[in-house]
Amino acid sequence: MRILLHICCAPCSTYSVIYLREMGFDVVGFFYNPNIYPVDELFKRMREAESFFSKMNLDFIYDTSGVESWYKMTEKVKDRREGGIRCNICFAIRLDRTAREALNRNIEYFTTTLTISPKKSSKKIFKIGNIISKKYSVKFLEVDFKKRDGFRKSCIMSKEHNLYRQNYCGCEYSYKERLVSLK
Repeated sequence: MRILLHICCAPCSTYSVIYLREMGFDVVGFFYNPNIYPVDELFKRMREAESFFSKMNLDFIYDTSGVESWYKMTEKVKDRREGGIRCNICFAIRLDRTAREALNRNIEYFTTTLTISPKKSSKKIFKIGNIISKKYSVKFLEVDFKKRDGFRKSCIMSKEHNLYRQNYCGCEYSYKERLVSLK
């Protein structure tokens, strides 16, 4: 069974890949994050994820399009705090693109590393994933990667693999929130 794993960053993919392999899946990585700001950060995260997938001898796909569309879809909620409606829109954009990629490649399942973050609601992500699943007739696998101590394990694995770990979610809005919190 193949699964297309949406990857937000290399550190979040570490334990997620192990978990899915233990479930018997042949994992294909898919990096699609039009939210990541600035563009240098986008490519840094993408290269890091690609390198990790290469070390794990797994297929890796990426798509760096959609930035303008992402801004248009989140413009009205840009002032909302991280974790709310803005993030739900962002999750939907990325999961929709992942499901379409799975469909185009005849991959039966898709899921996302986003659930490994203690700051993200797996319940919200599952709801969005299941709606999109019905839209494209591709199965969404509900996996809360932070369970079984997944986040901690991903941090350990990231250090073992010497992976770059960012200090903000990714979008321009969360980046600016992070800068304000550091003052």
